[in-house]
Amino acid sequence: MRPKAKDQRHTTLKKLATELSKQAKTDHNTQCLRDAFDIHKKNICLNIHEAWPRALQNKPGPISVFDMFSGCGGMSAGFKLLNSIAPIIDLKGAVDIDTKANETYEENHQLKVVDADVAKLSRSSKKLESIFNHHEFSNDKIRILIGCAPCQGFSSHRNSDGEKDLRNTLFMDFAKIAVKTQPEVIVIENVPEILTERYWPHVQKARKILEESGYYVHVGAHNMAEFGVPQERFRALILAMKKPFHAPKGFLAPQEFATVRSSISDLPPVEAGEKCSSDPFHYSAKHKESTLATIRAVPHDGGNRPDNVGPASLRNIKSTTGKAAYEDVYGRLPWDKPSITITAFARNPASGRFTHPEQDRALTIREASLLQGFPKQYQFSGSLDSSFRQIGNAVPPIFSAAIASHIVSELLSPPIAEENFDRGILGAVGASFSRAIPSIKARSRATKN
Repeated sequence: MRPKAKDQRHTTLKKLATELSKQAKTDHNTQCLRDAFDIHKKNICLNIHEAWPRALQNKPGPISVFDMFSGCGGMSAGFKLLNSIAPIIDLKGAVDIDTKANETYEENHQLKVVDADVAKLSRSSKKLESIFNHHEFSNDKIRILIGCAPCQGFSSHRNSDGEKDLRNTLFMDFAKIAVKTQPEVIVIENVPEILTERYWPHVQKARKILEESGYYVHVGAHNMAEFGVPQERFRALILAMKKPFHAPKGFLAPQEFATVRSSISDLPPVEAGEKCSSDPFHYSAKHKESTLATIRAVPHDGGNRPDNVGPASLRNIKSTTGKAAYEDVYGRLPWDKPSITITAFARNPASGRFTHPEQDRALTIREASLLQGFPKQYQFSGSLDSSFRQIGNAVPPIFSAAIASHIVSELLSPPIAEENFDRGILGAVGASFSRAIPSIKARSRATKN
């Protein structure tokens, strides 16, 4: 008699745990397997450029992953990086509506992306089932469903309509798709503004949908620099599993954070708009002479724009109010600190502190991608603007690799006691996430001590 799907999945997990335990010389029935994965996680996150080629060379593993809102593949890349340890992950499929991002995904993952609207898919069970079946994302396999809905609708910088923004509904659409699909693990990443009072109802509804379907749900906020990403980038993360599990946490203290210097200092110098002969993605925007003059006046290594240079609109604010405004605009990145958050607008010095620490230009595509935690071998399709949009909207692969490693270690390890399960954030963090950052940093330091 053929074993039921649940029995097949259990057998597969047990076999994978046994194989990885032998490799790590641990007993998979103890905390040792989790400890072994912690070591692997750090090695991958801190050596991503060496891990990526190994991951590409390995065959797919027994754990199926499907990526909704896949973008240029940052989240998928993190999961694939686990294959640098052993054959663990099998990327089955991806869905996104951004054509150029889909081209980038396909180039790096050799996997055809479904060009579709996730909102429409959530309302069509037949279409959704057809896509999953076509990509062999079926319930007789161990499955992880990942989704990072476009974040602009939640952004504190680009939204005034609040819950009227249709992009906010994508958050709920993904939760509904997850419940219909019933994977072992669900991963939802988004901007931390979803944890504020204005958007917390979305999180509550999604959590309720998942918990009523039998999932244990943890809601957290993370500084990605604690996971090896060379930038201070806070994001919300919702994890759901069919059994109680340990919550993920960062593993680097502030003095150990990756820096701008450790990420991009070995790249060849290039002029603004000049393409590097050894890397076609190492080029920046070609600036106007007035922009170059402003950049040249900014002190190296983290300097701010002097009050008497730059666009008149910025100079007038200081002369009128007596206070400097938008101090990051045209500012240089510091060498020995993590970058600020890389956004879709990081190509433009007028959009923030996106100027090279020493060279008189904005960031190149390659520099932005490295600061965003991509492997140095990653390729991008589309124009300069499109590439920066894809990078800025992506989940950093380094962070994704850390979460993927944590998830797999929890899948393979015995469940924790239900009373020890931490549901994470249980209420809105306040009216503004930025005001909550100091307390989040303090809690993180406390857990490391």
